[in-house]
Amino acid sequence: MLANVAPASRIVTVAEMQALERRADAAGHSFAVMMELAGRRVAEEILARFGRVSCLVLVGPGNNGGDGLVCARYLHEAGAAVRVYLWKRSTAPADDYEGHYAQLMMLGIPAARIEDDPEHLTLRDWLESASVVVDALLGTGANRPIAGQLAALLTTVQQVVEAMPTPPVVVAVDCASGMNCDTGALDPHTLTPALTITFACAKRGHYIFPAAGAMGELVVADIGIDAALVQAVQTFVLDAALIHNWLPLRPAYSHKGAFGKVMLAVGSEAYPGAPYLASAAAGRVGAGLVTVATIRSVWSLLAAKLPEPTYLLLSDAPGPNGAVVASEAAAQVAKALPGYRALVLGCGLGNTPATQAFVADLLAHPLPATVIDADGLNALAALPNWAQCLPPQCILTPHPAEMARLCGISVDAVLADRWELARRMAATWQCTVLLKGPYTVIAAPSGELAVLPVATAALASAGAGDVLAGVIGGLVAQGVAPFPAACTGAWLHGMAGMTCAEEIGVAGVLASDLLAMLPRQQQRLRRAPSIAQGGAK
Repeated sequence: MLANVAPASRIVTVAEMQALERRADAAGHSFAVMMELAGRRVAEEILARFGRVSCLVLVGPGNNGGDGLVCARYLHEAGAAVRVYLWKRSTAPADDYEGHYAQLMMLGIPAARIEDDPEHLTLRDWLESASVVVDALLGTGANRPIAGQLAALLTTVQQVVEAMPTPPVVVAVDCASGMNCDTGALDPHTLTPALTITFACAKRGHYIFPAAGAMGELVVADIGIDAALVQAVQTFVLDAALIHNWLPLRPAYSHKGAFGKVMLAVGSEAYPGAPYLASAAAGRVGAGLVTVATIRSVWSLLAAKLPEPTYLLLSDAPGPNGAVVASEAAAQVAKALPGYRALVLGCGLGNTPATQAFVADLLAHPLPATVIDADGLNALAALPNWAQCLPPQCILTPHPAEMARLCGISVDAVLADRWELARRMAATWQCTVLLKGPYTVIAAPSGELAVLPVATAALASAGAGDVLAGVIGGLVAQGVAPFPAACTGAWLHGMAGMTCAEEIGVAGVLASDLLAMLPRQQQRLRRAPSIAQGGAK
């Protein structure tokens, strides 16, 4: 499934990155060569974007500082004015790995040590004349609060930069110092970069907030690690090229039957909008036939506004806020389902004893690939041993509170490590789990985890989740397998939200505004996948 995922799209933990480097070194691609390539790639990126400008390289101990020293050498050799400021880095020949510092001294590159600059006078002077500040202090090594000498150094940099009328561009090497590359935690002393250049693979922290919102543009640079070594990494970020490969084909000689049938068991008198949004989304994403299974009072409202679907009228029952689907309607839905490739269950059903019984009874029948959302998830959580009732090829689309109910844990426990929880529960429940939030993650039962790099307030609107459920159901109806359907649906939905944010604004976007954007997003991908990123990094 991951054959088309590029190494640069894989996401690793710090330990996984260290293991990749060890395997590369054992295979003959040495640590020294990787450091040389890393520093060179940073310098090349700076030169390509900013030219031969004045650069101050902040150098710490360890490999990240070594990358910074190599970067400084390449910048100098290209004609840039370079200065190097050292924190906790020994300049003794015995400690100078590969002689990188000695090479700078031979080239006459100015260098200063923080131990010799207790008032930070040199640091301030060099900052004020720099156009680019390279942060090579900690890299992936930040795993505890910043304090002492480093905290003072970073505070000085922040103060000077904020006071400058034209502040320098901050470029982070691997990750900003103070960013935890595993958890996404962010120390208050962290310099916020405009550009982060990481190596071989992105790191988990690059895609977990708050760090994800404080890394600027992310570039993943090649340092020569064999792509075959990266193939085992099962976590990756979604991008336009990958989604392009998963889009269902649309041959010109097709008919509606070629694009599948999806049924949506949705709606109640209290929530008549949800079936509209979900069923319209299924059609907008390309399903050949959409059938809405709902109660008569919802049908009377919906059919006048949405004439394209067919309708299956279901028995109703009284609810606390109007009529809901009755439990006996499960047999009606099951009888009509043969020939349908996908079922969407839950949008706007209402969370009542009658709807819980309807969901339980429906799950007792053979079902096609099923997307369960909203009140379908709430009904699941009320069932004992509910995971044993799931149909094959099931997709669950919870937000954190729904996930907490499904798992029997607190919302805080869900948020503590959304990625691994989604991965673990997808394997336990043997279904695809799309766990919503910034950033949404999609987990397959076989262990793959995709990250959607989209976060916009434009999607923080009632009904947006109904649109997503309909999109995924419409893709499944067209023959896309559950995990790629969930990934592709999340991408199209997210890019529609980003487009709405650009064209309408981040406030005031309605879920129905997303609908017209869905065909446009597909068309952009089909015509030019390389530029269809929207606002994603």
